[in-house]
Amino acid sequence: MPAYRIGQVAELLGVSADTVRRWADAGRFATTRTASGQREVDGAELARFVREAAESPDPETAFRAHSARNRFPGIVTRVRVEGLVAQVELQAGPFRVVSLLTREAVEELSLEPGMLATGIVKSTSVVIEAPPA
Repeated sequence: MPAYRIGQVAELLGVSADTVRRWADAGRFATTRTASGQREVDGAELARFVREAAESPDPETAFRAHSARNRFPGIVTRVRVEGLVAQVELQAGPFRVVSLLTREAVEELSLEPGMLATGIVKSTSVVIEAPPA
């Protein structure tokens, strides 16, 4: 089973390395030290932690409180509207997420380049979520 360095865990979970260290210090998952002193998390231990956190009803423990598991917070980089249809591009870290939606949805969400939004992938659809006004 592979082991993951703290920075790798942070990148996989979309949190900071400090958050991962705090979780480890709080006993949420076990770590070991490499010969050079770096902390690592066993892959099976990380999988257990992620599974339990995702299934937890406690918002302090869970990563998300939504049925859609794949959420990509980012910045809107492009909005194209033609007739009844719109295309919204979102840069979420290294990922470019593109969603096709109605003109009405874009207008209701007031989507425009430069604003923060969240791309939500559920099945084959991408949903764009704007923060509450």
